[in-house]
Amino acid sequence: MIDLLVTGVAMVLIIEGLAYALAPSLIERMLEAMRDVPLDLRRLIGVSAIAAGTAMLWILQAL
Repeated sequence: MIDLLVTGVAMVLIIEGLAYALAPSLIERMLEAMRDVPLDLRRLIGVSAIAAGTAMLWILQAL
């Protein structure tokens, strides 16, 4: 189980690193745009991402 967690964290770091390495100016523009998004909506997006990721992991484990 711990190996899956470490693998997941490693994948997130790889994807984040690629985004910052390949398109740093796009990341800056996206962060600036996030300032205009209300805090409650950002929280809802975060909770939705957690729910979607949990559902995906649950489905993968079931297969």
